[in-house]
Amino acid sequence: MCNALAGLRRCIFFLYSKKNFMADTNYVTQETFDKMQAELHHLKSVDRPAASAAIAEAREKGDLKENAEYDAAKEAQGLLEAKINTLEGAVATARILDASTIDTSRVSILTKVTLTNLNTKKTVTYQIVSESEADLKAGKISVTSPIGKGLLGKTVGEIAEVSVPAGILKFKLEDITI
Repeated sequence: MCNALAGLRRCIFFLYSKKNFMADTNYVTQETFDKMQAELHHLKSVDRPAASAAIAEAREKGDLKENAEYDAAKEAQGLLEAKINTLEGAVATARILDASTIDTSRVSILTKVTLTNLNTKKTVTYQIVSESEADLKAGKISVTSPIGKGLLGKTVGEIAEVSVPAGILKFKLEDITI
């Protein structure tokens, strides 16, 4: 029963990840694309053989019906394969954006925007990036986040009203760069 349940979890994870990555274009920078390819290479060339070795080692320890180490190694291998499949899907659907072709007259993906929060009078700068590259600590917000969506298509001087869980925030767009 436990093996069947673990297999079902792997199958659901695999189908969910394929659905999310195979249907949409994945916009990334060249740097992110290179990182994805390096991670995929590492998973296939280092982690996959290690998972196989762990299964072989656990198999040698006796009866497979009551071998928890074997079950754990098989489940870890399933999760690894799901991660590899997900990453392969992301790489396959990746579209690399070139910063030199970005129009800075309007907010779009890869632009850096300087905003003034009209409520707090604080000025912040964010880069609008894809979901996979978003990192608030690094000043990168997702194009699909509430702020990212609210800023798309805006020009310098416009006021963006952004609906967030805490209410409506108003930002004045001060500058757009690359």
